[in-house]
Amino acid sequence: MKLSLQLYSARFATPYAEVIRRLGAMGYDAAEGYGGVFDEMPAIAEALSETGMTMPSLHVSLDLIEENPDRVAEIAGQVGATMIFAPHIGPDQRPADAGGWRAFAGRLAAAHEAMATRGLTFGWHNHDFEFHELPGGETPMGIILDEAPMIDWEADIAWIVRGGGDPQAWIEKYGSRISAAHFKDIAPEGEKTDEDGWADPATGTMDWPAIIDALRSHARVEVLVAEHDKPSDFERFATQAHAAWQNLKG
Repeated sequence: MKLSLQLYSARFATPYAEVIRRLGAMGYDAAEGYGGVFDEMPAIAEALSETGMTMPSLHVSLDLIEENPDRVAEIAGQVGATMIFAPHIGPDQRPADAGGWRAFAGRLAAAHEAMATRGLTFGWHNHDFEFHELPGGETPMGIILDEAPMIDWEADIAWIVRGGGDPQAWIEKYGSRISAAHFKDIAPEGEKTDEDGWADPATGTMDWPAIIDALRSHARVEVLVAEHDKPSDFERFATQAHAAWQNLKG
């Protein structure tokens, strides 16, 4: 399991090439790109080469994958990425019922095919809404994974918790699909409101030792991606995430 960091967490600490150099100095193995960095890929690729880091995974909008898969392959090729994850859809695009989510899973299956023909893997990255029960008791996440069995899953463990799901149960059931996971944490109720209630990895309420054990036992995680959706101090977050992983990996 390589330690990566989602560059969305560094959007207030740019330029991204310098962020990469700082991460390399901290000892990170990798970074995960997202749409906000695609125009800076040449400089990022140079920084990755200087530090000996890699960028195995990217967050790419489903719209871009559907509309211009060749562009996705071009972006991935600039940094040697092989894992593509569609990370989100807005509230106005989310189906209201199981039938709608089955149709959405069909879109993800088609996206997988488009990426596979270009030598890339494809998966979905969850937030919380995929774990909210639909009429009838199903969840969007369960439908996505069952109806599109060929896609991978980048499991954002903290968002599973915020969505009301049990991460251990999801890891045990669908671990064979999990090729990457996000490493983040949730502050105690009422704390860190300036950071939207998120905490640095392994400083909050989540049982990360047990989660890592479950991932090792049931999943095939290649990259563990540190993330904080709204860090007030990027350097603090990134340093703590790296230290936490050193303790967890044993």
